[in-house]
Amino acid sequence: MYAQISTLAFVGIEARAVEVQVRITPGAPAFAIVGLPDKAVAESRERVRNALHAVGLGLPYKHLTINLAPADLPKEGSHFDLPIALALMAAMGAIAPDAIADFAAIGELALDGSIRDVPGGLPAAIGANALGKGLICPAGCGAEAAWAGEDFTLLAPPHLLSLVNHFKGLQTLSRPKPNVEANNELLPDLRDIKGQESAKRALEIAAAGGHNLLMVGPPGSGKSMLAARLPSILPPLEVEEMLGIA
Repeated sequence: MYAQISTLAFVGIEARAVEVQVRITPGAPAFAIVGLPDKAVAESRERVRNALHAVGLGLPYKHLTINLAPADLPKEGSHFDLPIALALMAAMGAIAPDAIADFAAIGELALDGSIRDVPGGLPAAIGANALGKGLICPAGCGAEAAWAGEDFTLLAPPHLLSLVNHFKGLQTLSRPKPNVEANNELLPDLRDIKGQESAKRALEIAAAGGHNLLMVGPPGSGKSMLAARLPSILPPLEVEEMLGIA
């Protein structure tokens, strides 16, 4: 029995594509994870085993091999728990392999089957979108991952059982919305500055056209005062601009 699902490994802030491959074969019972896993990934055996038990699934009394490909890319972090569990469930026939074929998944599993938050929700969503796949992530990461765009499928289940029910049509997981924090901070206003008409005109031109601006002058001439008031005349950032400077 064989199944696979996509996930991502993080190299800095960049997300690299990784394939979780599971094969279940007759033989001495074992649960082997290969593909340069670190300590956290190696320990996922017990988290996955107990999480599956919590949703009523026991691992078969066979040889289980989990391969994280490509093998030469180091795999770090606990976010490989969820894709390993999903690939195992597909190989066991608990969910249809086609149901997870178009998804990448990240998430740490608790022993009760709940899906815990992991770092890197936004880079993972951007990486999955670039691969042409949807993303399955923890509920707490959904609002962050939603900033990657609206043109890909995003599932953010709180528990492994709710994800299984979604794939079986017993439950519908709604798409998370991007989290927006209200900013009530009052910015220094350009109108507060008396005089400096040429400098204020330069700020307005730079803000209107998105031009670079270099202010040169002796200490006390008002450079910092002017620069502090530039954001008050800039338009709100677009989503792409937010991602570019985040």
